[in-house]
Amino acid sequence: MKAIVYEKYGSPNVLELKEIEKPIANDNEVLVKVHAVAVTPLDWHFLTGIPYMVRIMAGLLKPKNNILGIDMAGIIEAVGKNITQFQPGDMVFGRSNGGYAEYACAPVTELFLKPTDMSFEKAAAIPLSAFTSLICLCDLG
Repeated sequence: MKAIVYEKYGSPNVLELKEIEKPIANDNEVLVKVHAVAVTPLDWHFLTGIPYMVRIMAGLLKPKNNILGIDMAGIIEAVGKNITQFQPGDMVFGRSNGGYAEYACAPVTELFLKPTDMSFEKAAAIPLSAFTSLICLCDLG
């Protein structure tokens, strides 16, 4: 499968399109064929490694997970053996690690069924934006 990867922190110039192995969902994950992914400020922080506190989570000297893309939407292709709430063919959106690829694994606790009348692009933009809005409304509003 194709993915946008980065091996070191830096500007967008360090991003490369590469052919990599298709991921396999573990027992508590699903494999999603990605149809849309959002570009978020978190992706920028993980790409640049700035602020440096990000490197505590992302990898001190180089990225631990070399595929960006946290918010995505797509169609489930396979489910782990412990998964009962989703099945192959379900349209979902949510959070994963590695959405800048043709396929991404995601924990079911971070996924939601996509409304049928909503595009994949709109659904992919929801997770971080909705969470930020909720914090602002509840804590600051």
